[in-house]
This record gives sequence, structure tokens and C-alpha cells, in this order.
Amino acid sequence: MCIALIGGMDRLERHYMDEAGRAGVELRVFNTSEVNIGAKLKHADAMLIFTNKVSHRIKKEAMNAARINDIPVFMQHSCGVCTLRSCLNCLLIIHSKNGMKDAQTLEIH
Repeated sequence: MCIALIGGMDRLERHYMDEAGRAGVELRVFNTSEVNIGAKLKHADAMLIFTNKVSHRIKKEAMNAARINDIPVFMQHSCGVCTLRSCLNCLLIIHSKNGMKDAQTLEIH
């Protein structure tokens, strides 16, 4: 499963990748402004957006890419490694029960 992480902190990127590896998830991190981010996101199985560390422009582009490519989006306000860990656990549970395509845009608490 490939998850696109939008936002987050540069200094935690290595920790994000390590945590995803432990969960058996391929993680693509986009925590800086990217050119043509929509094209880079279209192959993701799901998107996780850390809303406190992402610009409005990038969030809007990511949401448009998700809508066009039918990718479920999960939003979380905080951006720590523990937050990522709990989000990945939720995503894996959703994926194992009924597949990611049945999920909608939602905020994980």
C-alpha cells in the first residue's frame, strides 16, 4: 500500500519513513512545495494531510488530485510521529476491512 503524506516537518521526514516501514507501508512525503504535485499523487492508495504544516495551495492541489483520481483523503491537524503511527494503524484497519476505495475524506481524531 502506498500512502502520500502531505505536510509535516522536514526534520521528521526520516522518522516518518521509518515508522511507515515498520507498518509495511510505502510512504511518499511531500512536505515542501512541489511542481505538479497532482501528477505525483495519482498513484497513491490514500493521502494523509497534516493540516497544520501545509499551505492552502498545496492542500487544494492535493484535494483536486484526490478527487480526480478517486483517492481517499485523511486529515490530521498535528504532525508528530505518534500521530502518523496512529493514522497508519487506522488506515491499515480500514484497508483490511473494506478496502481504501470505500473510504471518504475524513479527519482522524
